[in-house]
Amino acid sequence: MAGDAGGWAGLGWKGWAGYDRVLECLELGADVENGWGAGRPLHLAAVSGSPEVVIELARRVTDVDALERGTTALWEAVTHDRLDNAWALAKQGADPWRPLIGGWSPGRLSLAGLTPDLFVLPEGSPGLSEAEQAAVAEGRRLVAALGDLHYEGTSLACVAGIDAEEAIRRLGAAPAAGEELDDLLEQPWASDRGLRIVGVTTVPGGCVVTQPWGYAADDRGVLTRLSVGTVCYGLYANPKSGNQGSIARDGVVERWDLHPGGPVDLDATAEEVLAGYLYQHNAVAYSCAFAGLRLTNARAIEGPPDVWVELPERD
Repeated sequence: MAGDAGGWAGLGWKGWAGYDRVLECLELGADVENGWGAGRPLHLAAVSGSPEVVIELARRVTDVDALERGTTALWEAVTHDRLDNAWALAKQGADPWRPLIGGWSPGRLSLAGLTPDLFVLPEGSPGLSEAEQAAVAEGRRLVAALGDLHYEGTSLACVAGIDAEEAIRRLGAAPAAGEELDDLLEQPWASDRGLRIVGVTTVPGGCVVTQPWGYAADDRGVLTRLSVGTVCYGLYANPKSGNQGSIARDGVVERWDLHPGGPVDLDATAEEVLAGYLYQHNAVAYSCAFAGLRLTNARAIEGPPDVWVELPERD
């Protein structure tokens, strides 16, 4: 059986929570060091298993801090807010203070979570800086302010330092109103004009351009015009492929095909690691925070916006 996906075939994500099922696999020769395509068994259990399973696997592995795609099982438990499993791993000898990505260790990153006393901070080890503490406080405030958003199919551009009036000027857009707008909002896909309608709202720190039914607010031409002299984070919640992010700075799209709210890359900076943790599974909050927008509610995203405008026809 060990040759069949390491002996773990058919277990599935939920299976890692079942102690008896995992023990059965182990007794039949499952490889505790190698799992199916998703990763090492201990890493998988740290995210979706039970503490009992985590302890059993941790007792059997050669190295409880072995790396899988650059992270330890403890890192995975902390970043997925599985504090029960993080505690179990630490009790089995996992090192909370081993630096991994962007200089962060699992223990130091846990200081930004809801249980900052999960591990005992070693004497002389740095806690969170004032800037990091401020980022944590703002992250919690912003996530709470936005609430539980439904934004599939929505695109938005979060722009730092300019208001709705300036955004409209930069886009060369014309205000839209009246019955014609009502018709377009009722069936925005019925004509090409509907795909040129976007909402613009001034918010603390800048403005948000949004289109609830398409990608126009994250269009490259929109981002480059909005970002002149400033920075803009674009998001399209693609119903087919998931959240897609873009960064435009001073009229140039610097990065694209990003995954806001998802796992951070191994070469992520310290700031990116912290933001990834604070805004995990929350692409809208991540996008707003990147541009320094301090929304107090979700109106700029869910509507109605300050003003609806029509973008000019461009190639």
